[in-house]
Amino acid sequence: MNRKLRLVLIIVAVLVLLLLITPFLIPVNQFRPTIEQRASTAIGREVKLGNLRLSLISGSLSAEGLSIGDDPGFSRLPFLTAKSVKVGVELLPLIFSKTLNVTGVTIEDPDVTLLRNSAGQWNYSSFGSSVTKTEGAQTPVPEAPGAAPSSQTEFSIKQLHLEDGRISVGPMSSQKRSVYDHVEVAASGVSLNSKFPVKVTADLPGGGKLKLDGNVGPVNEQDSALTPVDANVDVTSLNLASTGLLDPSLGLGGILDFSVSLASNNGEAKTKGTATLSKALLVAGGSPSGEPVRVEFDATYDLRKNVSVLNPSTLKIGNAAYHLAGTYEREGEEIVVNAKISGDNMPAKDLQAFLPALGIHLPQGASLEAGTLSANLDVAGPTNKLMITGNVGLLSAKLAGFDLGSKMSGIAGLAGLKSGKDLDIEKLTTNLKMAPTGLEADNFLAVVPTLGNLIGGGTIDSNNNLDFKMAAALATSSVAGAAASPVTTGAGLLGKHGGGCKTTSVPFLIRGTTLDPKFTPDVGGLASSMLKSQLGCVAGAIPGGQLSQSPVNAFKGLFGKKKKQ
Repeated sequence: MNRKLRLVLIIVAVLVLLLLITPFLIPVNQFRPTIEQRASTAIGREVKLGNLRLSLISGSLSAEGLSIGDDPGFSRLPFLTAKSVKVGVELLPLIFSKTLNVTGVTIEDPDVTLLRNSAGQWNYSSFGSSVTKTEGAQTPVPEAPGAAPSSQTEFSIKQLHLEDGRISVGPMSSQKRSVYDHVEVAASGVSLNSKFPVKVTADLPGGGKLKLDGNVGPVNEQDSALTPVDANVDVTSLNLASTGLLDPSLGLGGILDFSVSLASNNGEAKTKGTATLSKALLVAGGSPSGEPVRVEFDATYDLRKNVSVLNPSTLKIGNAAYHLAGTYEREGEEIVVNAKISGDNMPAKDLQAFLPALGIHLPQGASLEAGTLSANLDVAGPTNKLMITGNVGLLSAKLAGFDLGSKMSGIAGLAGLKSGKDLDIEKLTTNLKMAPTGLEADNFLAVVPTLGNLIGGGTIDSNNNLDFKMAAALATSSVAGAAASPVTTGAGLLGKHGGGCKTTSVPFLIRGTTLDPKFTPDVGGLASSMLKSQLGCVAGAIPGGQLSQSPVNAFKGLFGKKKKQ
């Protein structure tokens, strides 16, 4: 037994010695030019490796560094660098016949730079192109001495991995980059002229995760950016401010999650899926929405023209559903949107939690308890400077917890008017113009049964300050209920018209903030010019009623200043 044990130990020692010595006996660095040449020819870029070492235990060659050149039309710096790379090889052919058969490649800690020029072309578009394939391609990659000619059809790798990578993405003209960390790529059966499966995961800029699972290939020889892709893409917790899609300097932001199926072929990418935008803040002075926006979309993207058509899709906020369609395209370094949002008779209560994202805060203690909202809006401009214009209408609404009469009690001519603890609104319509810096409302009209008609217009700025010039057009029934109203001393304001209806108008201002609006008399006549153009329209909204021919002059005696006799 002792002799057998000694024999086994000797054999084990010899094997260990062989494992330690053999890598030094095989001059693996002689394969470095061959590997560099094959890789360079395959991708159309110069590939450089550091010194090679052989590991019999893992069955691989390892290089101390890796560098892949960029398209010289984009940068003279490397497209990819890595601290180390492992090349899996078949050991027996390598040891006994000095033949290199590659089984897999693992690139560790790669750092990749993706650049886009002003025409929308990417620096990886020329991957796989040789000087004979496409005009303006790379400088021909030199052949290694004694190496056999290789072609695209000869290049294949059983397994390809990128581990713990870092990808920087941005325009050529700027040093500003979006950085994707902890990038993991796993592909099998990699070939330039056939389809192969790929899995990708990455940490997104500003937080969030990306996951892609699908098939890629065959590689387009003229433009690898047009290579067919058939995959499912999932993104979670993407911070829009970190991507530049919204302007973080204005405090804008939002968290986007989406799941999409992607089918790209012949330069056209079709996407279909769902996207959810939560904590949206689209106007400076607003606050993150409490209700997410969910979009069920279907889009077609032209990869050559960088233009996408958004086919009829659905935008939902709670149970309120709107129609969405339009286009978006890349112009220089910006993504420009041109879309329409429309919907009729949507439950207004479901929209309440989203209003703060648009800089609209309901007064303190008030809530929108009833009503339907209709909207017809145009959305246009770069994503970080979107302009939303159009008209909205609110019908049969109730603003609970808001006593408009008490708010307007300090305005002569309206003192004593009662609206109750809740405000019923028969109709409210306005034209809107929303930009990241604030909101503007024109041709505002609210029909309030207990008061009459409120008209005017104004703005909400980035600090949520109100600046509205308004007028109350009151029917006789409302005026009659006003205690000690100075209107009774200004009977000249009241006209007797068809049907016996009498009306008067009182101008006022709304200042303060949307959370705490302040209603004050228009002592300086700031609303006069607005009233000249709008009061006639409002009078028509009162059945049988018509306002005075010269209301502006008559307003001067409404606010406690008696006319001289």
